[in-house]
Amino acid sequence: MLLDLSEEHKEHLAFLPKVDSAVVAEFGRIAVEFLRRGSNPKIYEGAARKLSVSSDTVQHGVEGLIYLLTESSKLMISELDFQDSVFILGFPEELNKLLLQLYLDNRKEIRTILSELAPDLPSYHSLEWRLDVQLASRSLRQQIKPSVTLKLHLNQNGDHNTQVLQTDPATLLHLVQQLEQALEEMKTNHCRRVVRNIK
Repeated sequence: MLLDLSEEHKEHLAFLPKVDSAVVAEFGRIAVEFLRRGSNPKIYEGAARKLSVSSDTVQHGVEGLIYLLTESSKLMISELDFQDSVFILGFPEELNKLLLQLYLDNRKEIRTILSELAPDLPSYHSLEWRLDVQLASRSLRQQIKPSVTLKLHLNQNGDHNTQVLQTDPATLLHLVQQLEQALEEMKTNHCRRVVRNIK
């Protein structure tokens, strides 16, 4: 599986071949430190002074490296796939090897950090449903009043909890249509770009 790098990330990573391999290794250390403790603008400013470039250039280079390492670690791509993903960028062979070594040395730690950062949300376990239809009542002899009862079983931190929901079929159908529309929208390039930047 190859990484899908946007033009913006390629531009951010294009700074790496312009600096020494020791600087790239330091950027890798800064990237992992950024994941552990968050951003530190002073580090960018200090590196920018040493390299005689703007702090934005250094920040973009580090952020491009962070994206490359986190996406690779998230997907647990193989060495060969990582090399192929980096090869597309047109970097020198020495830099490709250095990036591969950075990935191999840090992927377990990055995965651990990412798992700690992930919100602990309830996950789906199972669903029970029942359709009830009221055909008549004392006041109305002929009526059709359907309702759907859903019993949603969720897991969170090893605990099971249950949510009971009741709605009419028209509202349920509308909800399903809205969710399908949201899933379709997530496939658009704009949404992928936004989600990639959020991560």
